[in-house]
Amino acid sequence: MMSNAEIVRLKNGVNDHDHSQGPGSAPVTLLEYGNFECSDCRRAYPVIKKVQKVLNVNLRFIFRHFPTVRTHPHSLRAAEAAEAASVQGKFWEMHDQLYTHQQALDDDDLSRYAARIGLDIDTFTRCMADKTFLKQIEVDYQRALFDEHITGTPTFYINDVRYTGAIDEENLVLAIREADTEGRIPLPEMSGRLKRIFRRLHFRASN
Repeated sequence: MMSNAEIVRLKNGVNDHDHSQGPGSAPVTLLEYGNFECSDCRRAYPVIKKVQKVLNVNLRFIFRHFPTVRTHPHSLRAAEAAEAASVQGKFWEMHDQLYTHQQALDDDDLSRYAARIGLDIDTFTRCMADKTFLKQIEVDYQRALFDEHITGTPTFYINDVRYTGAIDEENLVLAIREADTEGRIPLPEMSGRLKRIFRRLHFRASN
């Protein structure tokens, strides 16, 4: 458990500009600063998917871009592709394509993913050629760098508090459950290790 001195809080709260999955009424929000070319983000991707499945409507997930082009030269164009897809209501479909095909992020690859998820290719191509979203991504990057002091990816926040624990299903679910101070997240129907963990947490809370 972190002491108060170690708690790092999110300065730029969730807003309408953010890409969000799950209801705004969810008791816990998990926010990620991510990079589509980052291998650690790629490893975190299926973990988040599992946690979302377990917690369902009790979790809202927010994704924010943090492309580090010096170490990940394709990350900025990949972020632009995700934003170009968002214009057509398919940010998350592109998000999934980029993480599941992380080794192929050239412009031709991005166009192929756009076609695969059913985007209007002319609109997508125009957005990419005009760099329509470049300025906004760069502004958001600077805000993350100087306001939040993000230095690498993935960086996670749970209910606006930076999470520094292990990025695995067990530890994330535990941290999310502990962040639910009102006890609104019920014990889910599950078997095995996670079920035992939830029961242990429930026992702690009632004693």
